[in-house]
Amino acid sequence: MDMSAAGFLTKEQCDSIVSAIKEAESNTSGEIRVHIESECKGDPFERAVSVFRHLKMYETAARNGVLIYLAIKSRKVAIVGDKGINDAVPEGFWDETYHFMASRFKDGDFSGGLTGAIILAGEKLKEYFPYQSDDINEQSDEISFGK
Repeated sequence: MDMSAAGFLTKEQCDSIVSAIKEAESNTSGEIRVHIESECKGDPFERAVSVFRHLKMYETAARNGVLIYLAIKSRKVAIVGDKGINDAVPEGFWDETYHFMASRFKDGDFSGGLTGAIILAGEKLKEYFPYQSDDINEQSDEISFGK
């Protein structure tokens, strides 16, 4: 298995993840992104917040962006929601999504873990941020890759 971020998933797996993002976002006004990089030397949540800012995910009208972050060599994962989400949802909102993803990753199913987590995130966000008829896609659906 290629442990570089960009070579970690096959084209088909990447396409499946992007399709899951589109499907999840068809039910919510939330904006979901995935970022994959090789290593995370510190706290994965802090790194995910840094990537969130770098990707300008705070640039949504409702501040309802979500980043699913994965550092493959370091075996670290984090989920970061923007201020609009954090102000609206209960504490521990992402726990189920995180545990679903982590359990799939332990079995080596990274693509299935990501696609399932994305769909679950969309379902959970729908309650707080339902899809609106005038909704526009404010963030890229493509996976971003780091070093």
